[in-house]
Amino acid sequence: MTYDIDRIEALLDEGVRDKVYPGAVWAVGDATRTRAQGTAGVLDPDEPDVPMRADTVFDAASLTKILAVWSCIGVLWEDGALSLDQQLGSFWPEVSGHPIGTVTARQLLTHTAGLPLRAQLKNLYGTDRDDIRRGVLHEQLHRCPGEAVEYTDRAALILGYLAEHLSGQPLDQLTTARVWQPLGMNSTRFGPLPDEITARCAPTELDQDTDTHLKGTAHDFSARLLGGVCGIAGVFTVLDDLVAFLRYMFNPTMPHPTGGFGTEWTTCSLTIQTGALQPSRGLFWHPAPGSEPVDDIWVHYGFTGTSMWMSPQQQRWAVLLTNKLYYTRDRKPLTDVRNVFRELAFS
Repeated sequence: MTYDIDRIEALLDEGVRDKVYPGAVWAVGDATRTRAQGTAGVLDPDEPDVPMRADTVFDAASLTKILAVWSCIGVLWEDGALSLDQQLGSFWPEVSGHPIGTVTARQLLTHTAGLPLRAQLKNLYGTDRDDIRRGVLHEQLHRCPGEAVEYTDRAALILGYLAEHLSGQPLDQLTTARVWQPLGMNSTRFGPLPDEITARCAPTELDQDTDTHLKGTAHDFSARLLGGVCGIAGVFTVLDDLVAFLRYMFNPTMPHPTGGFGTEWTTCSLTIQTGALQPSRGLFWHPAPGSEPVDDIWVHYGFTGTSMWMSPQQQRWAVLLTNKLYYTRDRKPLTDVRNVFRELAFS
Protein backbone atom coordinates (compact mmCIF):
# COMPACT_ATOMS: atom_id res chain seq x y z
CA MET A 1 0.00 0.00 0.00
CA THR A 2 1.53 3.30 -1.11
CA TYR A 3 0.40 6.92 -1.14
CA ASP A 4 1.50 9.75 -3.42
CA ILE A 5 2.37 12.06 -0.54
CA ASP A 6 3.96 14.68 -2.82
CA ARG A 7 0.71 15.05 -4.77
CA ILE A 8 -1.35 15.27 -1.57
CA GLU A 9 0.92 17.99 -0.20
CA ALA A 10 0.87 19.89 -3.51
CA LEU A 11 -2.93 19.68 -3.65
CA LEU A 12 -3.38 21.07 -0.14
CA ASP A 13 -0.72 23.77 -0.59
CA GLU A 14 -2.52 24.91 -3.74
CA GLY A 15 -5.74 25.16 -1.73
CA VAL A 16 -3.97 27.50 0.70
CA ARG A 17 -2.62 29.68 -2.14
CA ASP A 18 -6.05 29.83 -3.77
CA LYS A 19 -7.63 30.79 -0.45
CA VAL A 20 -9.90 27.77 -0.36
CA TYR A 21 -8.92 27.57 3.33
CA PRO A 22 -6.24 29.19 5.56
CA GLY A 23 -4.81 25.79 6.49
CA ALA A 24 -5.33 22.05 6.55
CA VAL A 25 -4.42 18.99 8.60
CA TRP A 26 -4.61 15.53 7.04
CA ALA A 27 -3.84 11.87 7.55
CA VAL A 28 -4.32 8.58 5.68
CA GLY A 29 -3.96 5.06 6.96
CA ASP A 30 -5.37 1.63 7.55
CA ALA A 31 -6.51 -0.63 10.36
CA THR A 32 -3.00 -0.98 11.76
CA ARG A 33 -1.57 2.53 11.70
CA THR A 34 -1.33 5.99 10.18
CA ARG A 35 0.58 5.71 6.91
CA ALA A 36 1.10 9.43 6.25
CA GLN A 37 0.02 12.77 7.64
CA GLY A 38 0.83 16.44 7.36
CA THR A 39 -0.24 20.06 7.57
CA ALA A 40 -0.55 23.00 5.21
CA GLY A 41 -0.98 26.73 5.62
CA VAL A 42 -1.61 28.75 8.76
CA LEU A 43 -3.97 28.64 11.70
CA ASP A 44 -5.23 32.19 11.20
CA PRO A 45 -4.47 34.57 8.30
CA ASP A 46 -4.37 37.43 10.83
CA GLU A 47 -1.33 35.67 12.38
CA PRO A 48 0.64 34.50 9.34
CA ASP A 49 3.63 33.38 11.42
CA VAL A 50 1.56 30.72 13.26
CA PRO A 51 1.46 27.56 11.13
CA MET A 52 -1.34 25.02 11.13
CA ARG A 53 -0.34 22.19 13.47
CA ALA A 54 -1.24 18.53 13.83
CA ASP A 55 -2.85 19.24 17.22
CA THR A 56 -5.01 22.14 15.98
CA VAL A 57 -8.56 21.95 17.33
CA PHE A 58 -11.30 22.09 14.67
CA ASP A 59 -14.99 22.86 14.83
CA ALA A 60 -16.18 19.46 13.58
CA ALA A 61 -19.61 20.79 12.52
CA SER A 62 -21.66 17.91 11.06
CA LEU A 63 -19.01 15.34 12.00
CA THR A 64 -20.82 15.70 15.35
CA LYS A 65 -23.51 13.52 13.81
CA ILE A 66 -20.99 10.67 13.57
CA LEU A 67 -18.75 11.29 16.57
CA ALA A 68 -21.67 11.74 18.98
CA VAL A 69 -25.11 10.76 17.67
CA TRP A 70 -24.27 7.81 15.39
CA SER A 71 -21.85 6.44 17.96
CA CYS A 72 -24.28 6.71 20.89
CA ILE A 73 -27.17 5.23 18.94
CA GLY A 74 -24.85 2.35 18.04
CA VAL A 75 -23.92 1.80 21.69
CA LEU A 76 -27.57 1.85 22.76
CA TRP A 77 -28.57 -0.48 19.90
CA GLU A 78 -25.89 -2.98 20.81
CA ASP A 79 -26.91 -2.67 24.47
CA GLY A 80 -30.39 -3.81 23.42
CA ALA A 81 -31.94 -0.50 24.50
CA LEU A 82 -33.15 0.36 20.99
CA SER A 83 -34.73 -1.41 18.02
CA LEU A 84 -34.03 0.42 14.76
CA ASP A 85 -37.36 -0.57 13.20
CA GLN A 86 -39.73 0.10 16.11
CA GLN A 87 -41.84 3.25 15.83
CA LEU A 88 -40.60 5.88 18.26
CA GLY A 89 -44.04 6.51 19.71
CA SER A 90 -44.30 2.92 20.93
CA PHE A 91 -41.58 3.45 23.55
CA TRP A 92 -41.00 7.21 23.79
CA PRO A 93 -43.95 8.93 25.54
CA GLU A 94 -42.78 12.39 24.49
CA VAL A 95 -43.55 11.67 20.82
CA SER A 96 -46.43 9.22 21.24
CA GLY A 97 -49.49 10.51 19.38
CA HIS A 98 -47.43 12.96 17.32
CA PRO A 99 -46.35 12.51 13.69
CA ILE A 100 -42.73 11.79 14.65
CA GLY A 101 -44.01 8.93 16.77
CA THR A 102 -44.67 6.99 13.54
CA VAL A 103 -41.02 7.26 12.47
CA THR A 104 -38.29 4.70 13.21
CA ALA A 105 -34.65 5.22 14.20
CA ARG A 106 -33.55 3.56 10.95
CA GLN A 107 -35.55 6.11 8.94
CA LEU A 108 -33.91 8.94 10.87
CA LEU A 109 -30.46 7.45 10.27
CA THR A 110 -31.11 7.09 6.52
CA HIS A 111 -32.84 10.48 6.12
CA THR A 112 -36.04 8.81 4.97
CA ALA A 113 -38.25 9.85 7.90
CA GLY A 114 -40.10 12.58 5.99
CA LEU A 115 -38.99 15.36 8.37
CA PRO A 116 -39.05 19.06 7.47
CA LEU A 117 -35.92 19.80 5.47
CA ARG A 118 -34.40 22.59 7.55
CA ALA A 119 -34.09 23.08 11.28
CA GLN A 120 -34.76 26.89 11.43
CA LEU A 121 -35.13 26.50 15.17
CA LYS A 122 -35.19 30.14 16.27
CA ASN A 123 -37.61 31.27 13.55
CA LEU A 124 -40.03 28.43 14.28
CA TYR A 125 -39.80 27.87 18.02
CA GLY A 126 -38.08 30.84 19.65
CA THR A 127 -35.01 30.67 21.89
CA ASP A 128 -36.21 28.67 24.91
CA ARG A 129 -34.62 25.20 24.84
CA ASP A 130 -37.72 23.43 26.14
CA ASP A 131 -39.87 25.16 23.52
CA ILE A 132 -37.41 24.15 20.79
CA ARG A 133 -37.38 20.52 21.92
CA ARG A 134 -41.17 20.41 22.11
CA GLY A 135 -41.53 22.06 18.71
CA VAL A 136 -39.08 19.72 16.99
CA LEU A 137 -40.55 16.55 18.51
CA HIS A 138 -44.17 17.56 17.85
CA GLU A 139 -43.70 18.97 14.34
CA GLN A 140 -45.69 17.76 11.33
CA LEU A 141 -43.88 15.58 8.81
CA HIS A 142 -42.87 16.92 5.41
CA ARG A 143 -43.90 13.65 3.68
CA CYS A 144 -44.73 10.05 4.58
CA PRO A 145 -41.86 8.07 6.14
CA GLY A 146 -39.95 5.91 3.68
CA GLU A 147 -40.95 7.84 0.53
CA ALA A 148 -37.69 9.63 -0.24
CA VAL A 149 -34.12 10.30 0.88
CA GLU A 150 -33.94 13.94 1.95
CA TYR A 151 -31.11 15.22 4.13
CA THR A 152 -32.13 17.27 7.15
CA ASP A 153 -30.34 18.30 10.34
CA ARG A 154 -33.50 17.49 12.28
CA ALA A 155 -32.76 13.77 12.04
CA ALA A 156 -29.59 14.16 14.11
CA LEU A 157 -31.27 16.52 16.56
CA ILE A 158 -34.11 14.05 17.18
CA LEU A 159 -31.71 11.11 17.50
CA GLY A 160 -29.70 13.10 20.03
CA TYR A 161 -32.87 13.66 22.07
CA LEU A 162 -33.67 9.96 21.70
CA ALA A 163 -30.23 8.95 23.00
CA GLU A 164 -30.75 11.22 26.01
CA HIS A 165 -34.17 9.69 26.66
CA LEU A 166 -32.91 6.10 26.47
CA SER A 167 -29.78 6.71 28.55
CA GLY A 168 -31.09 9.24 31.05
CA GLN A 169 -27.97 11.35 30.40
CA PRO A 170 -27.25 14.57 28.50
CA LEU A 171 -25.71 13.89 25.10
CA ASP A 172 -22.30 15.32 26.00
CA GLN A 173 -22.00 13.20 29.15
CA LEU A 174 -23.23 10.06 27.40
CA THR A 175 -20.81 10.44 24.50
CA THR A 176 -17.86 11.21 26.74
CA ALA A 177 -18.50 8.20 28.99
CA ARG A 178 -19.47 5.63 26.36
CA VAL A 179 -17.42 6.65 23.31
CA TRP A 180 -14.71 9.29 23.63
CA GLN A 181 -13.05 8.31 26.90
CA PRO A 182 -13.02 4.55 26.16
CA LEU A 183 -11.52 5.21 22.72
CA GLY A 184 -8.89 7.59 24.12
CA MET A 185 -10.35 10.62 22.36
CA ASN A 186 -9.32 12.91 25.17
CA SER A 187 -9.28 16.15 23.15
CA THR A 188 -12.79 15.76 21.72
CA ARG A 189 -15.59 17.64 23.45
CA PHE A 190 -18.63 19.80 22.92
CA GLY A 191 -18.08 23.57 23.07
CA PRO A 192 -17.88 26.33 23.94
CA LEU A 193 -14.20 25.69 24.62
CA PRO A 194 -12.23 27.07 27.57
CA ASP A 195 -9.71 29.79 26.76
CA GLU A 196 -6.64 27.54 26.97
CA ILE A 197 -8.06 25.24 24.26
CA THR A 198 -9.53 28.06 22.18
CA ALA A 199 -6.01 29.40 21.68
CA ARG A 200 -5.16 26.45 19.39
CA CYS A 201 -8.56 26.30 17.68
CA ALA A 202 -8.90 27.07 13.97
CA PRO A 203 -11.14 30.13 13.46
CA THR A 204 -14.19 29.83 11.22
CA GLU A 205 -16.69 32.38 9.94
CA LEU A 206 -16.74 36.09 10.72
CA ASP A 207 -19.31 36.80 13.43
CA GLN A 208 -21.22 39.92 12.41
CA ASP A 209 -22.14 40.72 16.01
CA THR A 210 -18.53 40.89 17.27
CA ASP A 211 -16.68 41.52 13.98
CA THR A 212 -14.32 38.65 14.85
CA HIS A 213 -14.00 35.13 13.51
CA LEU A 214 -15.67 32.46 15.61
CA LYS A 215 -13.10 30.49 17.56
CA GLY A 216 -13.90 27.89 20.21
CA THR A 217 -17.62 28.51 19.74
CA ALA A 218 -19.64 26.39 17.34
CA HIS A 219 -20.28 27.99 14.00
CA ASP A 220 -23.65 26.26 13.70
CA PHE A 221 -26.35 28.61 14.97
CA SER A 222 -28.61 25.81 16.21
CA ALA A 223 -25.79 24.41 18.33
CA ARG A 224 -25.13 27.84 19.84
CA LEU A 225 -28.85 28.33 20.46
CA LEU A 226 -28.94 25.05 22.37
CA GLY A 227 -25.96 25.89 24.56
CA GLY A 228 -23.33 24.20 22.40
CA VAL A 229 -24.61 20.64 22.83
CA CYS A 230 -26.97 19.03 20.32
CA GLY A 231 -27.06 16.30 17.70
CA ILE A 232 -26.62 18.69 14.77
CA ALA A 233 -23.20 20.17 15.56
CA GLY A 234 -21.10 21.51 18.43
CA VAL A 235 -18.23 19.03 18.77
CA PHE A 236 -14.60 20.14 18.58
CA THR A 237 -11.88 17.61 17.84
CA VAL A 238 -8.29 17.03 16.71
CA LEU A 239 -6.66 14.83 14.08
CA ASP A 240 -5.33 12.19 16.48
CA ASP A 241 -8.78 11.63 17.99
CA LEU A 242 -10.37 11.15 14.56
CA VAL A 243 -7.63 8.70 13.64
CA ALA A 244 -8.30 6.75 16.84
CA PHE A 245 -12.02 6.75 16.04
CA LEU A 246 -11.59 5.50 12.46
CA ARG A 247 -9.06 2.85 13.40
CA TYR A 248 -11.42 1.65 16.12
CA MET A 249 -14.10 1.16 13.48
CA PHE A 250 -11.85 -1.51 11.94
CA ASN A 251 -11.05 -3.08 15.32
CA PRO A 252 -14.00 -2.41 17.70
CA THR A 253 -12.68 -4.50 20.59
CA MET A 254 -13.72 -2.27 23.50
CA PRO A 255 -15.92 -4.47 25.71
CA HIS A 256 -19.37 -3.37 26.80
CA PRO A 257 -20.49 -1.78 29.06
CA THR A 258 -17.21 0.12 29.34
CA GLY A 259 -17.82 1.88 26.06
CA GLY A 260 -17.60 1.83 22.31
CA PHE A 261 -19.76 0.30 19.61
CA GLY A 262 -19.15 -3.03 17.92
CA THR A 263 -18.46 -4.62 14.57
CA GLU A 264 -22.11 -5.27 13.80
CA TRP A 265 -23.01 -1.59 14.11
CA THR A 266 -20.20 -0.50 11.81
CA THR A 267 -20.97 -3.19 9.23
CA CYS A 268 -24.66 -2.32 9.22
CA SER A 269 -23.97 1.40 8.93
CA LEU A 270 -21.54 1.08 6.02
CA THR A 271 -24.05 -0.87 3.95
CA ILE A 272 -26.67 0.69 1.68
CA GLN A 273 -29.91 0.83 3.68
CA THR A 274 -32.15 2.76 1.30
CA GLY A 275 -32.89 0.12 -1.36
CA ALA A 276 -33.83 1.65 -4.69
CA LEU A 277 -34.23 5.17 -3.25
CA GLN A 278 -31.67 7.74 -4.35
CA PRO A 279 -29.27 9.05 -3.24
CA SER A 280 -28.07 5.88 -1.51
CA ARG A 281 -27.48 6.00 2.23
CA GLY A 282 -26.06 3.87 4.97
CA LEU A 283 -26.77 4.75 8.59
CA PHE A 284 -25.72 8.43 8.70
CA TRP A 285 -22.71 7.60 6.50
CA HIS A 286 -23.15 7.94 2.74
CA PRO A 287 -21.21 6.70 -0.29
CA ALA A 288 -18.53 9.09 -1.46
CA PRO A 289 -19.85 10.92 -4.54
CA GLY A 290 -18.29 9.69 -7.76
CA SER A 291 -16.55 6.67 -6.27
CA GLU A 292 -17.05 3.22 -7.75
CA PRO A 293 -18.34 0.80 -6.68
CA VAL A 294 -20.90 2.93 -4.88
CA ASP A 295 -20.55 1.10 -1.56
CA ASP A 296 -16.71 1.04 -1.44
CA ILE A 297 -15.85 4.41 0.14
CA TRP A 298 -18.06 6.04 2.79
CA VAL A 299 -17.85 9.67 3.84
CA HIS A 300 -19.16 12.34 6.16
CA TYR A 301 -18.51 16.07 5.78
CA GLY A 302 -18.72 19.09 8.07
CA PHE A 303 -19.83 22.53 6.82
CA THR A 304 -16.80 24.23 8.41
CA GLY A 305 -14.49 22.22 6.14
CA THR A 306 -13.98 18.89 7.92
CA SER A 307 -14.08 15.46 6.23
CA MET A 308 -13.49 11.79 6.98
CA TRP A 309 -13.68 8.70 4.76
CA MET A 310 -13.83 4.95 5.44
CA SER A 311 -13.38 1.95 3.11
CA PRO A 312 -14.05 -1.42 4.76
CA GLN A 313 -13.22 -3.17 1.48
CA GLN A 314 -9.86 -1.46 1.04
CA GLN A 315 -9.21 -1.35 4.78
CA ARG A 316 -8.30 2.33 4.47
CA TRP A 317 -9.40 5.60 6.03
CA ALA A 318 -8.62 9.28 5.43
CA VAL A 319 -9.11 12.56 7.29
CA LEU A 320 -8.95 16.11 5.92
CA LEU A 321 -9.56 19.00 8.31
CA THR A 322 -9.75 22.60 7.11
CA ASN A 323 -11.29 25.86 8.26
CA LYS A 324 -12.52 26.81 4.79
CA LEU A 325 -15.43 28.73 6.32
CA TYR A 326 -12.96 31.46 7.27
CA TYR A 327 -13.12 32.62 3.66
CA THR A 328 -16.45 31.56 2.17
CA ARG A 329 -19.61 29.48 2.35
CA ASP A 330 -19.17 28.47 -1.27
CA ARG A 331 -18.90 24.67 -1.24
CA LYS A 332 -17.43 24.06 -4.69
CA PRO A 333 -13.74 24.99 -4.16
CA LEU A 334 -13.41 22.63 -1.20
CA THR A 335 -15.53 19.97 -2.92
CA ASP A 336 -12.97 19.90 -5.73
CA VAL A 337 -10.11 19.53 -3.23
CA ARG A 338 -11.96 16.82 -1.31
CA ASN A 339 -12.60 14.79 -4.44
CA VAL A 340 -8.97 14.82 -5.52
CA PHE A 341 -7.78 14.11 -1.97
CA ARG A 342 -10.12 11.12 -1.79
CA GLU A 343 -8.78 9.78 -5.10
CA LEU A 344 -5.20 10.08 -3.85
CA ALA A 345 -6.06 8.48 -0.51
CA PHE A 346 -7.86 5.46 -1.97
CA SER A 347 -6.20 4.89 -5.36
